[in-house]
Amino acid sequence: MQGLLNRWMPIDASAHGAGLDALNTWLHNDMAILFVGWGIYFIYVLFRFRAKANPKASYEGAHGLLSKCVVGAVVLVEIILLVGFAIPAWGAWVDIPEDGDIFEVRIVAQQFAWSVHYPGPDGVFGRTDINLVDDAIGNNIGLDRNDPAAKDDVFSLNNLYLPVDREIVVYLTTKDVIHSFSLPQMRVKQDAIPGMMIPVHFRAVQTTPLEGRAPECDANKTCWEIACAQLCGITHYNMRGFYQVLPQAEFDAWMADQQVRLGDPRPRL
Repeated sequence: MQGLLNRWMPIDASAHGAGLDALNTWLHNDMAILFVGWGIYFIYVLFRFRAKANPKASYEGAHGLLSKCVVGAVVLVEIILLVGFAIPAWGAWVDIPEDGDIFEVRIVAQQFAWSVHYPGPDGVFGRTDINLVDDAIGNNIGLDRNDPAAKDDVFSLNNLYLPVDREIVVYLTTKDVIHSFSLPQMRVKQDAIPGMMIPVHFRAVQTTPLEGRAPECDANKTCWEIACAQLCGITHYNMRGFYQVLPQAEFDAWMADQQVRLGDPRPRL
C-alpha cells in the first residue's frame, strides 16, 4: 500500500519523511477498511431493515453483539493510531533543536511572496523594524542595515537556499493574513500566523537534482517549489516560491557571492 501511495507523492528528501509516509499509509489502510466495512454494513442494513420486512418501526436500535464489536473495533483502531502513531510523531518534532550543526533562516510571508532572511556568516540575525519595511526598495522585512549584526545579512525573494545534511530551523511569520508554508519534498507544512514567529525544523538528506539548481529559480526551471497551502487572497495562485538544497560547499559559495554583492566579503563558515 505504501508503495502505491508513494507513486503519487513527491520524492522524500527529508530525514523524517519515511515516518510520516508510513503514518499516511496506516491512515489510508484504516480508511480503506472502514470504507469497505461500513459499505457492507450499509448494504446489510438496507436489506435487513427494509420496510417490507419491518412494517412496524422500531426505535430501540440494534442490540446485537456484532454491532458492539464493530463499534469497539473502530474505537480501538482510532486509539492505536492516536496513541501509537500521532502522539509519538508530534512528540518527536515539538522540541526545536538547540545544539549541534543547526542552520537557521527566517521566512516572512505576505500577499503574495515569500521573503527569506539569512543571518549571514556571523550566524546572528540583524534587527528588523516594521517602520523600515519598504517593498518599493526591496526591504520587505524591514532590515536595519545600521545594526552591526545586519551588515552581513542576506535577503532573497521567493528563493530559498538550504544546505544538505544539517538540522534546519525555519522561523516563520507573516505580514498580513494567514499563509501556509509547504515544502512537499521535505514533508513540511506549517501555517504562518500574523503576530507569531513559529519555528519548524527538519533535515534535508537529498540535494536538488543538478538540472534543478540555478542561481535563481522560476516556474521555467525544475527547482523544488514552495507552495502556499492556504487560500490567502484573490491571487493566491501567484504565491509561488522555489527552494534548492545544496551541498555545503555550493551553499558556502552562494553565501560568499552574496557577501561580495553586499560589499562585505567576510570569510564564510
